[in-house]
Amino acid sequence: MTIGITGPERQVPGRSALARWVVAAIIVIIILLWLARIAGEILVDWLWFSAVGYLQVFWTSLGAEAAIFAAVFAATAAVLWLNGWLAVRFARPPSMPPVTAPGGKRPDPFAVAREQRTLSRLVAGTAVLLAVLVAAREAGDWATLLRYIYQVPYGSTDPLYGKDIGFYLFSLPVYVQIKNWMLFTLVLSALFAGAVYWWHGDIEYGPHQRSMSPVALAHGSALLGLLFAVKAWSYGLDRYLLLYGDNGVVVGASYTDIHVQLPVLWLLIGLSILAAVAAWANLGARGYLLPAAAILLVFGSAFVLSGIVPALFRQIFVKPSELQLEKPYIERNIALTRQAYDLDRIVAKPFAAEQTLTFRTLQANKATIDNIRLWDWLPLYDTYAQLQEIRTYYKFHDLDVDRYWLDGAYQSVMLSARELQPSLLPSNAQTWVNRHVLFTHGSGAVMSPVTRKTIEGLPYFYLRDIPPVADGGPAIREPRVYYGEESNTYVIVKGTVPEFDYPKGQDNVYAAYGGSGGVPVGSLLRRMLFAQYFNDVNLLLTDYIASDSRIMIRRNIRERVRTIAPFLTLDHDPYLVISDGRLFWIQDAYTTSSYFPSAQPAQDLDLNYIRNSVKILIDAYNGTVAFYLADPTDPIAATYGRIFPGLFKPFAAMPADLQKHIRYPEDLFLIQARIYQTYHMEAAEVFYNREDLWQFPRQPGSDGIAMMAPYYIIMRLPGEPQAEFFLMVPMVPSRRDNMIAWLAARCDPPDYGKLIVYEFPKDRLIYGPFQIEARINQTTEISQQITLWNQMGSRVIRGANLLVIPIENAILYVTPLYLRAEYGHLPELKRVIAAYGEKVVMKETLAEALSALFPEPGVTPTAPSAATKTPLAGPARQALDHYSQAMERLKAGDWAGFGTQIEAMRALLEQLSKQPSDAEHPALDGGKADESR
Repeated sequence: MTIGITGPERQVPGRSALARWVVAAIIVIIILLWLARIAGEILVDWLWFSAVGYLQVFWTSLGAEAAIFAAVFAATAAVLWLNGWLAVRFARPPSMPPVTAPGGKRPDPFAVAREQRTLSRLVAGTAVLLAVLVAAREAGDWATLLRYIYQVPYGSTDPLYGKDIGFYLFSLPVYVQIKNWMLFTLVLSALFAGAVYWWHGDIEYGPHQRSMSPVALAHGSALLGLLFAVKAWSYGLDRYLLLYGDNGVVVGASYTDIHVQLPVLWLLIGLSILAAVAAWANLGARGYLLPAAAILLVFGSAFVLSGIVPALFRQIFVKPSELQLEKPYIERNIALTRQAYDLDRIVAKPFAAEQTLTFRTLQANKATIDNIRLWDWLPLYDTYAQLQEIRTYYKFHDLDVDRYWLDGAYQSVMLSARELQPSLLPSNAQTWVNRHVLFTHGSGAVMSPVTRKTIEGLPYFYLRDIPPVADGGPAIREPRVYYGEESNTYVIVKGTVPEFDYPKGQDNVYAAYGGSGGVPVGSLLRRMLFAQYFNDVNLLLTDYIASDSRIMIRRNIRERVRTIAPFLTLDHDPYLVISDGRLFWIQDAYTTSSYFPSAQPAQDLDLNYIRNSVKILIDAYNGTVAFYLADPTDPIAATYGRIFPGLFKPFAAMPADLQKHIRYPEDLFLIQARIYQTYHMEAAEVFYNREDLWQFPRQPGSDGIAMMAPYYIIMRLPGEPQAEFFLMVPMVPSRRDNMIAWLAARCDPPDYGKLIVYEFPKDRLIYGPFQIEARINQTTEISQQITLWNQMGSRVIRGANLLVIPIENAILYVTPLYLRAEYGHLPELKRVIAAYGEKVVMKETLAEALSALFPEPGVTPTAPSAATKTPLAGPARQALDHYSQAMERLKAGDWAGFGTQIEAMRALLEQLSKQPSDAEHPALDGGKADESR
């Protein structure tokens, strides 16, 4: 019996010790693996920042993050541990276990001490763990602290407190963050200490008994006093946070805020200090009365004085005379909102919207007419994909609108980089070697003018094919795209085998990388490091990596920029630029804040201040990233310039040819336009009554009614000597469809960034886009033709935007119409619809549509002459059709189709040779059908 009883008792301690050692070893291994992972990521970042030339940015941000983590960790751990240790130290000791039976075991006299020691270790470990979590959360906001330390004065003050606005942009966010951390840590400390007291029985909470020991009461009172002291500071900060309120009439401090809330906050500061003293006084009394009175005093007063009283005051006293009382604060809100969004720079001009357009007016504005955009990005994207992706693994991410000087003319074009997406390789080709070693880069770009088309209604390509062929567009000497919008995987360059360059018939062309992009990965240690970073053992085992090989990571241009400068907000649309035979990306970046005083927040965005202060240039071949300071007056950008010396280059340092391609960014323009819809009203009375609210025009969309988006356009402003590149959007009155104004941003130097709003007369109707759309649908000829096409197995696609084209002091409306086979994916530009005044026409080309709207003086439109009806014009046009189709078949490598079309063209030419000569048909118009000629 004895052996049977004592045997297991001797084995249990051994098992327990072994289990503890196993658990401890597992925990140590997990911690070491976690630390190794972090160290590996830091080493990779260090190598990458060194390769891209921004090592100082890396050390500054890493040092700030580490410093904040260490400070918050130390402070949080110390506060939590101290409260936990005090609770363990002063809590009632656990009672000794009684002797249960004669002959039973006596209580272990050291059990209590061991339990206390174990609990102390548990408290310390828990405090460390919680501190790590808190510090990790706070360390991610390292930029806020650096902005506070290196802040640059804004240069103007807020009208309520007289503080420089830089205080709100840089200091207040840090104070709020510190206050929140202190409140959170105090509450966490109370819960932490309370758990210890509950474990020891000092706090009992149950259905029949609720009590706290005097020691627990004293500890709680001390923490409560600290909480009230921090709360007093919090109410002090709330005085400044009044500038971010919104009562539906005023954004910022209102009449009620100034005359009720502000005095109440001063009162609550005093009451909080009083409550803190009362709570600390309870350290000696150790009762319930003082803490309860302090809590009721502060939070009860806050509920009544800060919640109920202001609401009653506003309802009873302010509402009956709201406009009169709120007028000064509305004016502050208008002025500061316009300042925050840079709307003060908008120049308002009248626009007569006269019906004075003539044939001669159009001739005088040829640059505007020649750049009316007939290709919308979605139909053109489908066309690019069908005609120019060449292979399934190439991808056009999106299409960009830009302008170039080509053949002596300032032309608006659309272009896109032909990027390579390894995930689009056939499934049996999805090997590691293909995805990371062979298929490494895209090839060239496609460019087409926004107005021209072939006889089949397809875009006329200025740049096409692989390798790039320039047919009127800028030549490309280095077409390889290693960094772009679709580049989401790492690749190895300068390996032991050449890379796939581009397809050529049945064969492939290979090439070796000769640039400076990527991080050296030739050594064994670096291969081990990157294998661990990507969890990819192939980097360690492959024979395709040589001593001078380089690994390209973060090839997506937005990820690349965000890694270097996470404190900048990026525009959604980086765009491609061809300059000096190379491909570049331009990325617009913003500095933003949500702490600008008394400014209206942007819709659905956490900001009420924005500047396009930085233009970023990324080389598509080498991946080099250059930041150019476009707005040196912005205090946030200037602050970042002090934090990271050398990060921003002067804008003048950007190559001159690339400066010609900067454009006003669409995201910023859209935000400003939305704010301006309300804040163009500068008179408080008009603003209060919302008498003149604007909105974007409605237009038919694929899913019903949509709002018109801004668009880029080349045009000549009234009174200006030459055409310029603009970003513009029309405006209509709220809940109405007639046009009231149009807003434009100039994109060309030296007037880049200037905003102009042209306001229409309010005493007569000017058709808006939705009204013109209705008139188009009501035009019998157009509606019948569209119905006929849709019934013949085709699908009619309307242009995404009805373009509003200001010419002189008049408005012309133009929209393209595309036709696509019911089961096809190749839209063709078939018609152009134009409207002016009461007339709406639909023709094959823009030139024909404008001729129908504005006949040439002295030329009376008549029926086609006999000459144009001769058999000669028909075969000539058919021959031209066959020629164009033959060229398309040739581009696609379809030699049989090419031969068929050439043979058909030859037969037609033989027929033409038997007809009378051209001299007998002076009215012959052989090129009318092909606008590209």
